[in-house]
Amino acid sequence: MTLDPHAIDILEAIEALPIGGRPLVVSDVDEVAVYFVRHLERYLERSGYRLDAHSYGLTGNIKHAGTSLAAAQDDVRRLLLGFFEEEIAHQEVVEDAVEVLGRLGVIADVVLLTNAPHRHRETRRVSLAARGLPYPVLTNDGPKGPAMRSLAARASGPVFFLDDSPTNLTSVREALPEAHVIQFVADPRFFALAREVPGMNLRTNRWTEVEDYVRRTIG
Repeated sequence: MTLDPHAIDILEAIEALPIGGRPLVVSDVDEVAVYFVRHLERYLERSGYRLDAHSYGLTGNIKHAGTSLAAAQDDVRRLLLGFFEEEIAHQEVVEDAVEVLGRLGVIADVVLLTNAPHRHRETRRVSLAARGLPYPVLTNDGPKGPAMRSLAARASGPVFFLDDSPTNLTSVREALPEAHVIQFVADPRFFALAREVPGMNLRTNRWTEVEDYVRRTIG
């Protein structure tokens, strides 16, 4: 349960989507459809912090500028909330995402499923549409398995899910074993640091590889 006044009933939102009867491609947004890390680094620099990535994730890797002192968890949360306030409308699209999703949209429904704060849902939708990604945007709380299970019930044919988060990837693999689950991390440094999540159908940071896999699977 969420107390966020901007939250939606995601199951009702899924039922209202103008999709169904086709294969389905569901993509995360940050570091999958749009770049996240490169924008976060700029925001951190303006805020007196720096990103020192030695492991996959942010906690422990965000440090006070000019020191090796890691930011506390509460500070990391505050910085992330501030990042979305300032940057969500300005994030650049990942290379080839517009073109690939445009082509896949001819043969499948496309939905963007993000865990960004609910109050930024409309800003994110408008920003993505202006950058060539005019697809339904759903804001989700927590692991994405339950939402994906409901989305898959609307589909006919293969269902594909792309995300960078091991938690979300595992959640979808467990909730929807028949889904084609793709581990996608656009940033090269974090892609190299990301552990391979068990049970993935594809691990990549290139949208063209995603397109090849989806087309082969739909056949």
